Amino acid sequence: METVSRFFNPPEDSFFLFGPRGTGKSTWLKSNYPDAHWVNLNNPDEYRELSARPERLRNLLDGRKSGDRKVVVIDEGQKLPEILGLIHALIEEKKGWQFILTGSSARKLKRTGIDLLAGRAVLRSFHPFLASELGAFFSLEQALKTGCLPLVCAAKRPDEVLATYIGIYMSEEVKMEGIVRNIGGFSRFLEAISFSQGAVLNVANVARDCQVGQRTVVGFVSVLEDLLLSFRLPVFSRKAVRALVAHPKFYFFDAGVYRSIRPTGPLDNPSEIDGATLEGLIAQHLRAWAALRGKRTDLFYWRTRAGSEVDFIVYSEDVFAAIEVKNTDKVRSDDLGGLCAFIEEYPQATALLLYRGRQRLRKKNVLYMPVEEFLARLRPDAAMKDVMAVSNMQF
Repeated sequence: METVSRFFNPPEDSFFLFGPRGTGKSTWLKSNYPDAHWVNLNNPDEYRELSARPERLRNLLDGRKSGDRKVVVIDEGQKLPEILGLIHALIEEKKGWQFILTGSSARKLKRTGIDLLAGRAVLRSFHPFLASELGAFFSLEQALKTGCLPLVCAAKRPDEVLATYIGIYMSEEVKMEGIVRNIGGFSRFLEAISFSQGAVLNVANVARDCQVGQRTVVGFVSVLEDLLLSFRLPVFSRKAVRALVAHPKFYFFDAGVYRSIRPTGPLDNPSEIDGATLEGLIAQHLRAWAALRGKRTDLFYWRTRAGSEVDFIVYSEDVFAAIEVKNTDKVRSDDLGGLCAFIEEYPQATALLLYRGRQRLRKKNVLYMPVEEFLARLRPDAAMKDVMAVSNMQF
């Protein structure tokens, strides 16, 4: 695959760049900061030297030529949180250094060091490809099969890369860092929680399926989120009139990764798996779009105790949209129940139904839009009304 331009717009000051393995953080940084001083903590020699004497970083920087670009990349910075104290001091000296710390796990930094920078470095995130980044390279069918992870998209045999992807985390993050003691239980948990993709997370059911305690499952979910492999959407409850459920929905960060973990067999319904995959693909796109657009944009879902549900609620100062996803090319009137209930309660919202058909339609004040068209238009520099290309809508 040819080089794909990313929409990521870096801060001018120091920043943390978090993202799961394989999202292209290092590739992007090497392309955009070719003259940076690079510290790779995946390299055993560099890790050993700096872990023994973190102050050696100062010596390395003092040895740089005066005309050199004053950018320092600390790759996989979560492996050595002790170095953050020194980086904080170097930033405070105001000598013009810009530090970029990458990480594929927020666990150590959250627990032991991230506050040491006291807000001196902002947080940014890297995500799988957006369809609009891939352009002509994007295929919806392929994305539903293998996802949008750059590491996978660039592979000659993406299925094989996906098959080993979680194994890399299991060996290099979970086992080596001692994050989880019961590796077997964690492996069973991964399979069990894959049945929760796009659904309200029921800890008791997952615990029963993987034969561990509920507290252990809560801890395992936290591990997945710290490793940036999953996320949860809360319920939208602003000025709620109807009684709502309280628990969040669960998603893996990439549809292909979900598909590689989800067990399949004679008792599994392919359409159920396909539907969860499509919903997860939309979720990861909305999440990346929200992170990249430069203004706070929150994602929720909506579900009443009576059973009315909308897959995604996008809420920002300039966006209020309710989005339902259907893995079908024909939508029945019954499928609009959740959207209609939501816009009845929140008439300020715009209702959008994404489906596998090819025509734009409008029924009951709901815009039907083909999934592929929506994903192709979803760019961080485009407002939601431009994505939908409906000029008379108010957001």
